[in-house]
Amino acid sequence: MKSIFKISGMTCNGCKLSVEDKLSSIDGVDEVYVDLTKQEAVIYSKKPISFSLISDSLPPKYRVTGTANIQNNGTIKVSKIKQLKPLFIILTYISITSLLLNFKNWNLTNAMLDFMGLFYIIFSFFKILDIKGFSMSFRMYDPLAKKVSLYGSIYPFMEVLLGIMFLTRIEVEAALILTIILLGITSFGVTQTLLNKKKIKCACLGTTLQLPMTEATFIENALMITMAFVLLI
Repeated sequence: MKSIFKISGMTCNGCKLSVEDKLSSIDGVDEVYVDLTKQEAVIYSKKPISFSLISDSLPPKYRVTGTANIQNNGTIKVSKIKQLKPLFIILTYISITSLLLNFKNWNLTNAMLDFMGLFYIIFSFFKILDIKGFSMSFRMYDPLAKKVSLYGSIYPFMEVLLGIMFLTRIEVEAALILTIILLGITSFGVTQTLLNKKKIKCACLGTTLQLPMTEATFIENALMITMAFVLLI
């Protein structure tokens, strides 16, 4: 079942993420998509979601002003491949660029270092576009960000630093160790989220590109951690 609710009071991506988080926690809800421009939430659920339940689930600053239910046969779910298309495209571009940079004088180690450097630089760019929104989303699953709120705000800049270290080959060993630690912590949180089957948004590409938390998110981190271990050995 698809339900559309008009919600007023959302003024930024932080509000958008907050509303998505609250509505996703409602029993029976499968997916939630909030459109900040339209001021509405689209909810996919196994059973009808009442107007009052939505209203009671949100903080007072948000007001449910209207609703329209659309019945469907069974639960609607957007294909994971379609949802993760931006992530796959970005990883493909990074891979191709890393190969081209080392095409004439092929060196696997340099290609891996370039991949990791480009990965951090590009992913940090999307996070920096909306640091506040990223930080709020990141705190939903990263164990360290949950305990230290400042960590979520400086994390994108840590990625920039790591990216520069890999691309310029400065203190590579330290960068590899930091990669294992930082992405290891995040991967632990992602694993818990997947095991608990929570429906939350992944913050890997910030709030500009909305990605669901899926197995692909874990694989993305696992790839970087594996490369870091291989390069250290």
